[in-house]
Amino acid sequence: MRKSYILMFTLHSCLLVTTSVFAQTAEKPEADARQSTPAKGSGGVGKISTTPAAAAPSTRILITAATTPMDLARVAYAAQGGDKFRNLKSMVLSGSVDLYAPNSVQSLPGKFVIVTAGERSRIEIQSAVFTYRQISDGAQTYTSVPQMELPAPSKYGINVLMKFNQPGYTVSALPDNKKQRAFRISDSEGNATDFYLDSETGRVMSFLIPYQGYVFGVENKSLKEMDGVLVPTSFVQRLELPQGAFFAEYKVKDIKLDQPIADDVFEIPTK
Repeated sequence: MRKSYILMFTLHSCLLVTTSVFAQTAEKPEADARQSTPAKGSGGVGKISTTPAAAAPSTRILITAATTPMDLARVAYAAQGGDKFRNLKSMVLSGSVDLYAPNSVQSLPGKFVIVTAGERSRIEIQSAVFTYRQISDGAQTYTSVPQMELPAPSKYGINVLMKFNQPGYTVSALPDNKKQRAFRISDSEGNATDFYLDSETGRVMSFLIPYQGYVFGVENKSLKEMDGVLVPTSFVQRLELPQGAFFAEYKVKDIKLDQPIADDVFEIPTK
């Protein structure tokens, strides 16, 4: 069991530390990477309100069956907070996490802290079984589990949405998922993220990342608006591997925006 949980975070956290925190839904994941998570009791999210914020300015563009992928990306960008989100100096999320191995309804509880500043990120996870640390300085990624080299989290998820109209990025169409409109953003290296939007609000409800034959999915259960940007308060990550699906359920209890972060927080440890 211990090896299973370590494997999950070696693959799972390195890919999406900075991208796992910016989607919205009121339900657990559905089909594919959005299937239901294991049933369990759940606690609150502290003093943070999980009431959805009012529709963002992105809804000025009416989403229809004819809306182009580029316009969907513009809508999603604006709904996320647009330039305010892109220009955030830092975000710090902390709270509790429940980890599930494949085919298990018993969770391993723990605590987490996620720190992001631009394309730099750091995650710390502590549980009774193990302590995990992952650091990205924007170019290199380090994990406390050796012999695992994965791309920097800056190449996936919401970080990519913030660059959708920059040179080197391509926006293409995807089949819709029920009432959700979908599009893909790819970079010049072939990295891709698939986004699924609420057709009424334009908010990103989930995103999927295909990587080396695996699929990583993120879908949030609640978020709140702070200073004009959307911030998660509860989200679920799902990683599909040959041995089954790993889940992690995060509950955010504290949020800090634009706090000074020392450079050594993102310093890659030397061997």
